[in-house]
Amino acid sequence: MSHLKRRTMLGAAGAAALVSLAGCGDDDDQAKGQDYTGHRDGAMDGYGMGQQFTAAQPLTFSIMMLSNAAYPYKADWLFFKELAKRTNVTLQATVVPGSDYNQKRSVVVAAGDAPMIIPKTYHPDEEAYIASGAILPVSDHLDLMPNFRDQVAKWNLQADLDQFRQEDGKFYLLPGLHEDVWADYALAVRTDVLQQLGLQIPKTWEDLRTVLRAMKAAHPDVYPLSDRWSSPPNPGGNNLLSIAGTAYGTLAGWSYQHASWDDAAKAFVYTGTTPQYKQVVEYLNSLVAEKLVDPESFTQSDDIAKQKFANGRSFVMSCNAQTLVNELRPSIAKIPGATVLKIPTPTGPMGDTKAGSRLEGGVMISAKARDSKNFVALMQFMDWLYYSPQGKVFAKWGVEGTTYTGSVDDGTMKLAPDVNWGGLNPAGTKNLQVEYGFLNGVFVYGGTTKLLNSQFPKEEQAFQDVMNGRKNQPLAPPHPLNADEREQATLWETTLKDHVNQQTLKFILGQRPLSEWDAYVSELKGKNMTRYIEVVNAAYNRYKRAHG
Repeated sequence: MSHLKRRTMLGAAGAAALVSLAGCGDDDDQAKGQDYTGHRDGAMDGYGMGQQFTAAQPLTFSIMMLSNAAYPYKADWLFFKELAKRTNVTLQATVVPGSDYNQKRSVVVAAGDAPMIIPKTYHPDEEAYIASGAILPVSDHLDLMPNFRDQVAKWNLQADLDQFRQEDGKFYLLPGLHEDVWADYALAVRTDVLQQLGLQIPKTWEDLRTVLRAMKAAHPDVYPLSDRWSSPPNPGGNNLLSIAGTAYGTLAGWSYQHASWDDAAKAFVYTGTTPQYKQVVEYLNSLVAEKLVDPESFTQSDDIAKQKFANGRSFVMSCNAQTLVNELRPSIAKIPGATVLKIPTPTGPMGDTKAGSRLEGGVMISAKARDSKNFVALMQFMDWLYYSPQGKVFAKWGVEGTTYTGSVDDGTMKLAPDVNWGGLNPAGTKNLQVEYGFLNGVFVYGGTTKLLNSQFPKEEQAFQDVMNGRKNQPLAPPHPLNADEREQATLWETTLKDHVNQQTLKFILGQRPLSEWDAYVSELKGKNMTRYIEVVNAAYNRYKRAHG
């Protein structure tokens, strides 16, 4: 999973949800006013929830296609052949390497040359294209997407969806919809070292301190925790701060957002100055001071962090499900008896909770698509592929009997004997992504918890069971800025974020004493922090008055 994807799945922690039931109602009213006369060619009559979409005539839709370095684009993938067979739709791809995707997307959208379908867009990136009218307000057309509407209603996603709404009450990005908050990024711990020292898997951050102290006492020449995903331009321990932030009820690391909701005050406050944020900084500072955490954790490259872990110079580091299997386990294979496990994120003052939105990045639709005679068919196709149970299983698992057997519902899903992915079937010689084009990040978004878990090994399912048992921290109420506010806020955010990153790092490393915290807050005020929060609160109050 990309860091961008992770960033968008983490929402505002420690916030009070504003369940905007008016949101879906607004969409209904807007949809009723749409006239699709002349735009129904190829559409299905009576297309409904759970129904296989098959265009009434062969159709071709253009799509911007990210080519992932791990599974480069192939025009002859089984995915495309089977998709055309099932839906009567051929995708005409504009193929872009992943490293160039965001820049290329900006250029073609700004020039008015974007394909109809623009996937791999992460909120709030879509906001850059709204004022020009280049992308479609997709919330105006949910009457054409019965599966999308069903999931929003069934999973009570209205408050989550409000996070994507703009000042006009509409949203312009079709997000991935998850049944529950998906937690993936956590800490990997050398379990053989735990066993040697008679230690249990830490459940809280204070338990982790105890574990690290015992590791340090037994191995004084190592830093027990040496972390990754922290190199410039994002110094500061992206994942480590993020998961610690959740435990303390704040937004830190790569889940950092400038504004946090203070439910007691019924207003937004600046995240980097809150008591909760300071607690995270103080905790990590204390670990560095005790030499339990490698001070290079917050700036070193991934390769260096992985080398330290592989050579037994550290025992704990950040991971996700894929890096655990594909990187960390192979890297320690040369250490006799070495074992590593991804542990549930430690808890703190917020108790057994997790933070995040149940939405993830998704798909923009070019505004030009609305003029197409095939527009209704396009939206039906999008609804089937991205939101129907059948479409999700197809995009994720492939073709029954060819790439998989079994059922999601009864938990019997497994890859075909000759197919492998993520170490699920090591004997398989054909990679599900590389050879067949399934499980492609362009097409796989969201879904039920059962579907999400269906491709996890048993240990990852056990991790997910623990995390799914935790209560979701409420989301912040919507506070969309208008175009002028967004332009000004973006300028402020750059300066503010740079200062928060730099000073957070100095505080954690002990390069700046925590006694200077008040001075740090004053410095942020001098960088327009107060004006920024005033704009955010004005937007919140304006939206609340207009939309309830």
